[in-house]
Amino acid sequence: MFSGFTNNDFDTFHIEGLEERMEAIKTRIQPKFKEIGETLCGDLAAVSGNEMFLHIAKHARRTVNPPKDTWLAICHDKRGYKKHPHFQVGLFDDHVFIWYALIYEVPNKQQIASNLLNELDTISQIIPNDYVISLDHMKKQATNVSDIDSSELESMLVRFRDVKKAEFLVGRHLDKNDPTLNNGEAFLQTAKNTMETLMPLYKLAFRNV
Repeated sequence: MFSGFTNNDFDTFHIEGLEERMEAIKTRIQPKFKEIGETLCGDLAAVSGNEMFLHIAKHARRTVNPPKDTWLAICHDKRGYKKHPHFQVGLFDDHVFIWYALIYEVPNKQQIASNLLNELDTISQIIPNDYVISLDHMKKQATNVSDIDSSELESMLVRFRDVKKAEFLVGRHLDKNDPTLNNGEAFLQTAKNTMETLMPLYKLAFRNV
């Protein structure tokens, strides 16, 4: 059963060297991802109506620079997640992220973006003000939903539609000192609630695709 994240997990990203950091990711964090993913896959399957599969980032393409973050992803495809709308849980050195993610590898971006743009008013109501939006999954920074209006949200989705490398991720950031992270049950409930809140966006992505 997932017991929560510790400072030791976040300190992983201060370890020098690719092999050394990867070893710490494999021993400290990935077992926790497996526990988290097994719980969330069952919940998301029930809510989405599709069987859902866990994918844990392997960082296999890296040869020199150690990863600055690591994550798990959940989607309906057993073979891979990058080409599909999916959910993520992951860590940087200073926070945990919980995302509904549309990254640049998604092949039918135009249709997905159109689906979201057509329901812009609904989406604005679905996303809580204390959530954040990112336009690049490689960067720590994200924009508070409370700081943007519907026209700015529209611009973000238009950019996702029209720019090949553009991305759109929405969800929550939890600071590493957030007490929720020390309590496995509380964190799992937070992750479930976040993903269930964003499930309408996930379902919208598949309309007419």
